[in-house]
Amino acid sequence: MFRHFVPAPLDTRHIQRKWLDLLYAAQSPTQKLDLYLPDEGDGPFPVIAAFHGGAWMFGDKGHSMCQPFLEGLKRGYAVACVNYRLSGEVQFPSQIYDCKAAIRFLRGNAAKYKLDKNHVGAWGASAGGHLAALLGTSQRVRSLEDLFVKNSHTHILPKVHAVVVWYGPNENFLKMDEQLAKSGLGAPNHSETSSPESRLLGRKITEIPALVTFASPITYIKSCAPPFLIQHGQKDGTVPVEQAIHFAAKLRRVAGPEKAILEILPEADHADPLFETPENLGRVLDFFDKYLK
Repeated sequence: MFRHFVPAPLDTRHIQRKWLDLLYAAQSPTQKLDLYLPDEGDGPFPVIAAFHGGAWMFGDKGHSMCQPFLEGLKRGYAVACVNYRLSGEVQFPSQIYDCKAAIRFLRGNAAKYKLDKNHVGAWGASAGGHLAALLGTSQRVRSLEDLFVKNSHTHILPKVHAVVVWYGPNENFLKMDEQLAKSGLGAPNHSETSSPESRLLGRKITEIPALVTFASPITYIKSCAPPFLIQHGQKDGTVPVEQAIHFAAKLRRVAGPEKAILEILPEADHADPLFETPENLGRVLDFFDKYLK
């Protein structure tokens, strides 16, 4: 989540049916998504809305970091790779406003693009995993809705029906340094003024505990939460594995044991290639198949 690099461009030349740079809102040029359909079939296709990582500071729907999400096409899913405004442009909660606007756009344009609006999943990695988790837990939370993020679908509920989270900070930003210090796996620097979390929220996170709680997906877990598959690396030195463990535990306690599948990859670090093996991608898509088909 801290390493700022520019990945290679995402190569989608082989995908026959696609719409690039669809504007889902009109506040910023950032508010765009790329929509891909399987090469065959008339739909309606269940949808995977995908949210890239990058510490809420960088990343793009057109980068190769989104390559794993496109595996959904092989299982008959439409895949929407979504950009959201980054922390250098605006601060939280604008990022989750954008994600919800994108879901409204997809559900509102389902007929136009051959989508199944009643079977929409969210899949995110790292910072994108945080936003995907918020999509799942904060449905109908008015304080995380901004109907001024205008499109013609503000009346549509930004509902997702299943969520996959890869190594997201979903418990509480303020606990991350303590968890890393205890494990010895990484440098405890999340509470610094220049950390991604502090930049996201606009101030050093130790000075704004209420805002940290406001930004935490765990805060909003209710019995009606959709099912989650949560995958995290045991050796993650950036987002401690406890963030996943405690988030899954509350999901099970509040929403039911069937609502949270927690899978710890014992040898995986943050953004590890082990998440992108054919076997693990198959596991993710099997989960979506169970709830979206």
